[in-house]
Amino acid sequence: MISTPAFGWFQLLPIFMIICYGLLLSLGIYCLYLFIKLAHRGIQALDIYLDEKRNRRL
Repeated sequence: MISTPAFGWFQLLPIFMIICYGLLLSLGIYCLYLFIKLAHRGIQALDIYLDEKRNRRL
């Protein structure tokens, strides 16, 4: 009779991959949040710049 181990290295691989996917997904969401925050600040800076140029303030 051939006995199989109760817990092998190939059983750890899917768990490790799920953890990696979760970390990459959370990192991607955080990067998207930072990009949206940066874009919002850029739009505000552009609005201030255009307002100063329209009103001839230097």
